[in-house]
Amino acid sequence: MTDLLRRLAAGALATLLLAGPALAATPVTLNANLTDATGHVTLGELFDDAGPARDVVVADRTGPSVVLDAAAVQALARRYGLEWDNPQGIRRIIVRADAGGPAAAHGREILTYAHSLITGQIVQPDDLIWAKASSAPVDAAPSVDAVVGMAARRPLREGDAVLDRDVTAPIVIKAGDVVAVTYADEGVTLTLQGRATANAAAGETLNIQNTASRKLIEAVATGPDQAVVGPEALRLKEQRASQFALR
Repeated sequence: MTDLLRRLAAGALATLLLAGPALAATPVTLNANLTDATGHVTLGELFDDAGPARDVVVADRTGPSVVLDAAAVQALARRYGLEWDNPQGIRRIIVRADAGGPAAAHGREILTYAHSLITGQIVQPDDLIWAKASSAPVDAAPSVDAVVGMAARRPLREGDAVLDRDVTAPIVIKAGDVVAVTYADEGVTLTLQGRATANAAAGETLNIQNTASRKLIEAVATGPDQAVVGPEALRLKEQRASQFALR
């Protein structure tokens, strides 16, 4: 009886060892053109060489695009024998409706919002994702660096193209804030406190009321509740003027 059990155990072990290679996951890569024509996003639309798993539905698309969590997609693909190693560390995947035709297949990449933002929210790198489009708007943001750290001018929707007019420099001083105003020139540095009379982004000019004398001082905002006067303020004004002249 003992020998029989040993033979059965050995047979079971051999079966597992032989089955191992058959269970190995198939390496796949994310498709360059992430589009969906039916409203049901499948593994075959997401990955090259999805094989028998190509018709597995990942999500339903009810609008012009759907945003998928990359980690959840990776886990689902693994369940169906597909191994996506996500070498670029993508966090979200945007799948758009297939507009059809050669323009959609050979479109260019544009920056889009990975999820919706509210007015005033500061744009972070993971708020943005590159996506294929048949064409790019005239004022499409040219790079991630151009918008990260900027503030949303209005509510921005998930999947929309990122436009220059969507964002502005964030407010660093609000009306009523107590602000440290610094004058520096030739080794001499003086600082006084005043109260801001208006909102200002970094580089913008505003009036600050001296809390001691009650006089108004024209200063340039440099950071949260920080402003400068004197030579540094003049330099920042000239720099800002040249930036606008180049636009």
